[in-house]
Amino acid sequence: MPTCLAAVLSALLLLADTGASAAPTPADTGTDPSIVIDKYLQHYVVETDGSYRLTVDNVKTLVLARAVQAHSQYVISYNAGLDELGEVQAFTIKPDGRRIAAPPQQVNDQSDPAASDAPMFQDARLKIITFSEVAAGDQVAIRYVLTRKKALFPGHFEDLSSSQFYASKQFHLIYDMPASMTLYADAAGFAAVPAASAAGRQVYQWNYVSGPNRRIESDSVSYLDYGKRLAVSTFPNYAALARAYHAHAKTQAAVTPAIAALAREVTAGIDTPRAKALALSEWVRRQIRHVAVPVGTGGVVPHAAATVLENRYGNARDHAILLQALLGAAGIDSGAALVNASNAYRLPDAPTLGILNHVITHIPALALFLDASSDAVEAGYLPSALLGKPVLLAATGKLAHTPSMQPEANRMLARVEVGRNGRGVLEVVRTAGGALAEAYRQAVRDTAPAERARFVERMLEALGQHGDGSFDAGLLDGAGDEYRMGFAGVSDNLADLPGPAGVATSFNFWGGTGESVDAMAEEARRTQDFICPALDSADETVITFAPGIRIVALPKALSLNQAGLSYQASYARQGKRVLVTRSLRFRHAGRTCTPADYLRMRAPLERMQRDLRSRIIVKTG
Repeated sequence: MPTCLAAVLSALLLLADTGASAAPTPADTGTDPSIVIDKYLQHYVVETDGSYRLTVDNVKTLVLARAVQAHSQYVISYNAGLDELGEVQAFTIKPDGRRIAAPPQQVNDQSDPAASDAPMFQDARLKIITFSEVAAGDQVAIRYVLTRKKALFPGHFEDLSSSQFYASKQFHLIYDMPASMTLYADAAGFAAVPAASAAGRQVYQWNYVSGPNRRIESDSVSYLDYGKRLAVSTFPNYAALARAYHAHAKTQAAVTPAIAALAREVTAGIDTPRAKALALSEWVRRQIRHVAVPVGTGGVVPHAAATVLENRYGNARDHAILLQALLGAAGIDSGAALVNASNAYRLPDAPTLGILNHVITHIPALALFLDASSDAVEAGYLPSALLGKPVLLAATGKLAHTPSMQPEANRMLARVEVGRNGRGVLEVVRTAGGALAEAYRQAVRDTAPAERARFVERMLEALGQHGDGSFDAGLLDGAGDEYRMGFAGVSDNLADLPGPAGVATSFNFWGGTGESVDAMAEEARRTQDFICPALDSADETVITFAPGIRIVALPKALSLNQAGLSYQASYARQGKRVLVTRSLRFRHAGRTCTPADYLRMRAPLERMQRDLRSRIIVKTG
């Protein structure tokens, strides 16, 4: 089902679902009681060339009925070119001990849906096992063996594990290594266990330390930043990982005649290196389809730039290698930068691709990072998830950081006419600037026309009103640092008239000031670091009242400058009109904030929320 535009745009602005409560909660608010992990055993036997044999035994009890649908299947991701998957055994175990095997027709092998129309990634596969006759109270058990014939990095091995938010009776990780390969580890919430080793081998073991789990708070940094996780690696440091990646990737950026010709064509008439770099990155972003195949199942070495250009698709590593080749053809030196694509902001001491799961482009001479695989930001900007991140520069082995902020602005102009019967006529224009411009454009492009047609109706419903209207999508094929869209609509119940009534002064259309404040204030208290993006929003609302409606009282103006937050709200009466202006800016030294930061923010955020809920008091007659 297509996602409605309001939800898409809210997600773009990092707005979490509402529902936080200030009521006291038990210490353990994170453990899901629907299942219990009876056994999870992960056993690697690694060879000196980095190949390995992995055995997994997993048994879990489905305690609650809601777990049945989610856990009646088991999915194994693998790469058919690198891996052999065998010895798959799957059972449903009934409370009376009966074991019901999953029949062969319920063990299906298919290509990864992300690569279904991308022949370059045909080796990315999924083995989907459906358990039989599953009901609440049953156990589901699976055992399989995966043999990796060729390491992602020859002569090396790395792995990343973390806990699941379920009660766990046994969670055991074993790494049987050649004695000549030192395994470096960074463990939190996993306890090392002594193990006997055969001659020429060294066995490392860890047990998960079971215990309470803190609920993941809204906009929190990754659980991998603060929770229970184990990173292991034969790379002694990140420089070694960078060298291994660069050794395999650098030859893939060869400049062919076709790449050279394309670089000349795209940069024709462009004078500065920065402008050339942005033009080339934008060409790759728009012309090369992104295939979201993850590291591991999709391999780690990018395809040759010439192949990516010919096929016109690739994963993030492929986008980066083609851009690197095009930049090289234009005389601009660049290299790959490995980064986390989600919300992890810390690197474990043991280098692993489980954290560095994305590749972008770095141009040293311009101090510029480019993500040519993103569909949500134009060249020169980064997706918000990549801001303020540590990055590993493949060419030098050095660690750097992406910028923690970039130009992003949100502006809203609303005109509201309130009739004597409470009916409201609205005209709203929303302007997104900087990095947000393309994000909004892409969100609208991705929304089905039928959903756009219902957008105004659904938006009014979200505000507790009933009505309809028309949506103006603006210039969806445009580009640049500004995107404008709007709507005209009618609400049948904007104000509770006739009689004394309060008329809202804030309308949360498309992630405006009110939604930004609500998102920041969603948690009553915080115990985890959280993402605190820079904000720059301003709303201007002109509310005109029909003859016969008397304006009785206006809210008081508010000005706040505290904890990095700057907020101003003013209310001016102009005859039968009231002009409401609000602005919000937030700046922080980094991309993440601490619980102590939030403690300082909480009071001003609450004052802002009270102001945003304020009303103009009117009366008829």
